[in-house]
Amino acid sequence: MSTPLPRDPIAEAQSNWERHGWAEVASPMAAITAIMRTQQILLLRIETVLKPFGLKFARYELLALLSFSKHGALPMNKASALLQVHPTSVTNAVDRLERDGLVKRSPHPTDGRATLITLSPAGKALAKRATAALNEEIFSQSGFAEGDVHTLIDVLARFRQGAGDF
Repeated sequence: MSTPLPRDPIAEAQSNWERHGWAEVASPMAAITAIMRTQQILLLRIETVLKPFGLKFARYELLALLSFSKHGALPMNKASALLQVHPTSVTNAVDRLERDGLVKRSPHPTDGRATLITLSPAGKALAKRATAALNEEIFSQSGFAEGDVHTLIDVLARFRQGAGDF
């Protein structure tokens, strides 16, 4: 982590927006920029925890999703939909995970057009260990106050719903 700045650059950007005649959009700009910066901070923290497991967050998410599925397997198109990422992103993640022996691809037993991704025993064990590390090092000490967490969940869910996310 770098040395903290003496002032909040997003608050300064908001002031600059206001001074340049964009006061009506200065607060939304600051909010959006703060969310994006927060995402960067959280992703760095998460990927630091996942690094010893040889995982990036995208591959971890897929392992976790498979570990939560009833049979440790999902069609690739369903995994893409549930993770809300482009099918190419799932394909890339599966390529790496399959190479590492954590998942395997197979034809779907009832849909000849679909490919099934199945979690291997090694993948299941890794997902369990990585989740335990994230729970201990990130999610149990998120940096957000408990009341703020619930507010964030509500505010962001409303935004996502309004954007057509669900």
